[in-house]
Amino acid sequence: MKARNPIPDCLACSHRECSFFANIPAAQMQQISESKGGNFFKKGQQIFYEGMRPFGVFCIHQGKVKVYKIESGGQEQIVRFAKEGDIIGYKALILNQPYTAFASALEDATICFIPREQFVKMIHEDPQLSMRLMQKLSAELAEAEQRLTEMAQKPVRERLAENLLMLSDFFGLEGDGHTLAVRLTREDLAHFVGTATETAIRFLYEMKSEGLIDLKGRQIKILDKAGILRRAGMGLPYSG
Repeated sequence: MKARNPIPDCLACSHRECSFFANIPAAQMQQISESKGGNFFKKGQQIFYEGMRPFGVFCIHQGKVKVYKIESGGQEQIVRFAKEGDIIGYKALILNQPYTAFASALEDATICFIPREQFVKMIHEDPQLSMRLMQKLSAELAEAEQRLTEMAQKPVRERLAENLLMLSDFFGLEGDGHTLAVRLTREDLAHFVGTATETAIRFLYEMKSEGLIDLKGRQIKILDKAGILRRAGMGLPYSG
């Protein structure tokens, strides 16, 4: 793991307004900036491992991250993604338990590290921040429950379409207004949808042949959002 200097300044962070720490007082931001560390992670590099003890929380300054579990058969299952401004690793810290998942960089990333003492102090002293943390926990729990329901009830075709829309909402689109602003391997996409890589590839090309998406390497371009909504079972009935 290679340290990047200088460590990003919280007060000047371009992602501050969309982060968990948005709107907290400047003096408090200065305390975070003075107490934290920062590291540069190469694409694919592990940020934390299942079973490790947490000593703080990670805040993503630049780059994208996947959080995933390894099932008993060795299959990877991505449980969530994180992007600039997001924090990860905080649930294990709050519970004072080892991490129950792995996290690694989807692309080269600069990630700040806020020590346990500083993070806990802020939560105790700032009721609004504490409430925001509870809201974040509740939202992630609801999302996890929804994904479990979909995995049990929805066929792979629908899950793939719905997850493409979710990725579009979460990461956004590039300047052309169509291309997902994230580059995922076919394996990562399959691990997020919860299917075999070969199955994900087959259905991606099926969607391409129907004019719903276009593919170029790891780029995925949304061409027909309404059609994808129908494919996901979220719009008019899909007739294909």
